[in-house]
Amino acid sequence: MKFSGCLIASDYDGTLYNNEGVVTPQVREKIAYFIANGGRFTVCTGRTVQGFHAYESSYINAPVLHGNGSTCYDYESNTLVFGDSVGEEIFGAIRAVAKSFPSASIEMYSFYNSFVINRSETSHNHFTCQGIEYTVIEDPSQADLPWQKVMIYSEKDSAAIQSFLAENHPDVHFLPTTGTYIEIMKPGVDKGSGLLKLADSLSIPHGKVFAVGDGFNDREMLVAAAIGFVPCNGSEEALAVADRVVRSNDDGAVAHVIEILDEMF
Repeated sequence: MKFSGCLIASDYDGTLYNNEGVVTPQVREKIAYFIANGGRFTVCTGRTVQGFHAYESSYINAPVLHGNGSTCYDYESNTLVFGDSVGEEIFGAIRAVAKSFPSASIEMYSFYNSFVINRSETSHNHFTCQGIEYTVIEDPSQADLPWQKVMIYSEKDSAAIQSFLAENHPDVHFLPTTGTYIEIMKPGVDKGSGLLKLADSLSIPHGKVFAVGDGFNDREMLVAAAIGFVPCNGSEEALAVADRVVRSNDDGAVAHVIEILDEMF
């Protein structure tokens, strides 16, 4: 079949979905064509397992990558394919941030429960908009372990927190993400490493792994893929590493990717 042994991983918000939060009929039709011809299609998102409610077997036929590549979950069998987690080794960094930046909210996402230190209205809304229940705690030792990732929010101190972590906790792997959030994950883990790890688990050669994404946190995935596609309205950081620029997410970015692959194969 034309797309046998091929894998496409798409970012979720701003890429697969249009600006109204919908996977359009045009995109669904193209994905169905790709799958019918042997392809594997999945989503690679910063959202955790608890915050991702968009799985449908009609357009996803491979395990989904969560937490910017830290976790891979197979919804078909309801099993965890892999989880590259963090935990006690970053307790010191979390406590130091909480003490030095008391206005910062620190969110911890285990595989089944979520927790927050110094809850803010923004942090509360961040959980609830994803349908995630959470528990307010005072110390990281009170949270279930391990964590898919940790997110730190501070509207005014984000840059200062990043400098603080880099200078005082150089072993902590973090990246700035949506808004003024900072995400902490296991060193060496990102969307790119997760994508290739998923491909290996499916016995898909890296030369047939394709990715499409629009954001800062998609860069490693775009670079790791054989071809990295970026919507024309993507971020500057994503566009800077794009192999191919496609239509905007409002105009069917993922459909355009499949049209290009259709011509290639």
